[in-house]
Amino acid sequence: MIDTSRPPAATLPDGHDAQDLEVVPVRNYGRWIAATAALLALVGLVGSLAKNHNLHWDVVGHYLFADLIFDGLATTLWLTAAAMALGLGLGTLVAVMRLSSSPVLYGLATAFVWVFRGTPLLVQIIFWGYAAALYKYVKVGIPFTDVTFFQAETNALLTPAIAALLALGLNEAAYASEIVRAGIQSVDTGQAEAAHSLGMRPALTMRRIVLPQAMRVIIPPMGNETINMLKMTALVSVISAHDLMSNIQDVYAQNYQVIPMLVVASLWYLALVTLLSIPQAWLERRYGRGTTHAGHTSALQRMLGGATGLIARKNKEAGR
Repeated sequence: MIDTSRPPAATLPDGHDAQDLEVVPVRNYGRWIAATAALLALVGLVGSLAKNHNLHWDVVGHYLFADLIFDGLATTLWLTAAAMALGLGLGTLVAVMRLSSSPVLYGLATAFVWVFRGTPLLVQIIFWGYAAALYKYVKVGIPFTDVTFFQAETNALLTPAIAALLALGLNEAAYASEIVRAGIQSVDTGQAEAAHSLGMRPALTMRRIVLPQAMRVIIPPMGNETINMLKMTALVSVISAHDLMSNIQDVYAQNYQVIPMLVVASLWYLALVTLLSIPQAWLERRYGRGTTHAGHTSALQRMLGGATGLIARKNKEAGR
């Protein structure tokens, strides 16, 4: 009787069973040489910086966890969070307006993006910081009449922190609107048509059907915008908003240790960006479920997996 539970084993011309052959992976010697050279260069650079006395590592260690630095970090973090919240909320509204069939809404949204995306962020920060030079008072009332409901001095209302928040938030809204608009347009129009056929209102369709599906496209660039926003808060030092970079500048203006203080700022920015990358990767995996990139592994995971496989093969060869 012939066993049909498994396919017959292939037989080589010399009579050996093909299943007994050992699979030997391709040796990528060039890749290993390049990786070794890159690691040696990195070690050399790190060693050179570590032994460079001009960096004054004692100054770096003294100010790395100083109270002044933590005060600046607190301002940087809340500016980043508040500016991203303002930018994402307003950007979503502007994106919906740009997709509207109303020419007035489309024109207003397009003009907003044109102005805030077309001028440098540094210019916008300085403009909001010195807005009192344009308007001494902020008034709310009926146009072309003397009726005023609210009035306050611009300098008292637009503090450096508020001016920085407006500049960062409005600038981010222009970029976020394009990201959200691209995400909405990536969703098949049949989804909205099916929702409308079930009696769902356009606003409910956008909130419950379209936007959740668009998040797969929105999350990756929006995560990059959040990281970029964290770094762009350093620009508000030009109006003394007491962020991390502002406090760093105040210190090296007194002790003249410019490079060590910039090292302190760089270390903290790198640490914060690393922490922000963790939830970004989690959100990308969550909203990317069911796509071809859902099983994507990072370079570190591939490196560790390759090293583990190499060790396993070595142990297997040594046991023979």
